[in-house]
Amino acid sequence: MSDRPTPVGALLRAAPPDRLPEVVVEHLRRHYAAGQVEMLLGDLTLTGLWPVLAPDGPAGDALAVRCFGSQRPLVDLTADTNRVYLPLAVWGERLGVLVVETTLPAGTGLTSDLSAVADELAVALRAAHLVTDRYRRVIRRERLTMAAELQWELLPGRALGDDRFLVAGQLEPAYAVYGDHFDWTLAGDRLTLTVLNGDGDGLEAAMLTAVAVNAMRNARRSGANIVEQAELASDAVHSRYGGARHAATLLLEIDLIDGHVEAVDAGSPRAVIARERDIQAVTLEQQLPLGMFGETRYEIQRFRLEAADRLLVVSDGVHAATPGGRAPYGEAALLTALRRTRLQPATEAVGTVMRSLRDYHAGADPDDDAVTVCLDWRR
Repeated sequence: MSDRPTPVGALLRAAPPDRLPEVVVEHLRRHYAAGQVEMLLGDLTLTGLWPVLAPDGPAGDALAVRCFGSQRPLVDLTADTNRVYLPLAVWGERLGVLVVETTLPAGTGLTSDLSAVADELAVALRAAHLVTDRYRRVIRRERLTMAAELQWELLPGRALGDDRFLVAGQLEPAYAVYGDHFDWTLAGDRLTLTVLNGDGDGLEAAMLTAVAVNAMRNARRSGANIVEQAELASDAVHSRYGGARHAATLLLEIDLIDGHVEAVDAGSPRAVIARERDIQAVTLEQQLPLGMFGETRYEIQRFRLEAADRLLVVSDGVHAATPGGRAPYGEAALLTALRRTRLQPATEAVGTVMRSLRDYHAGADPDDDAVTVCLDWRR
């Protein structure tokens, strides 16, 4: 290392938001004898890793995919130089992989130093995402519909976690989703999670969902509990659509200390708990969807998570899918897919469930969009 490096975080904060990769490349070449460097970002379906610095280059190789899935640095020692793969993630959300080739020996704290650089880059990317389209263009492998544009911009992210929990969500079809959505927020030891299914198709369904989500956020950010969030959102939707449209919604508030969950079941999303080798449905009394009637009132129901439980919440585009007249996906195929996720983190589990759902359609286009959210409680 030729000289004491300027902290890369300071360099990134001073850089234009669309030039973060180039700042990191220069830093790595100056201080870590780096040769080839590439930043790979996960696409919207999280099925490929795509280059930013050489956008016409190939997708990430098998080691990059392994690094992305495991969220652990990997070193390829088979070449003349060390090739180090470093996960780019922030607050539990996987963004991509930083690949660095260097002539420096791997056993001198190199991986630790480069991981620190990758962590700083991930935080900067998360912020820059709001003010430049450079990174969005990489992760979109085809054009989004207008409805999907609204839905992706409305999401809180694709994962969130710390040492207490990890939650992840996925929308399908990623480039043409319309009414299905998820939202979450963390406040102290309480995680609020909602899964929605806006009535209708296309842009109108996305706009309906946007009204419901923002009404719940407005109530939540004013200190309202989940009952008040549901009631304000229901009133807002009814005021806009006069009862002609509604949003089926499941609202959950999870105590991350003791596992107690408060729930408002306002429609079709379903929840199941995977506990060791057992899977059980969460039985709740279904109340009216948001916006069906004016001044609808809701009641809280309760259940409890146990240590190491996995909670899966799916919209009706998952549990009620009946392609070709087959039995509903949620009757057996969903449980089979969930069992296959037993050794996967939540961020991988949502992809496994969605791939299983696509396979269940056997190549046919689904009749409905779908959302899957997976929560691991790490107590």
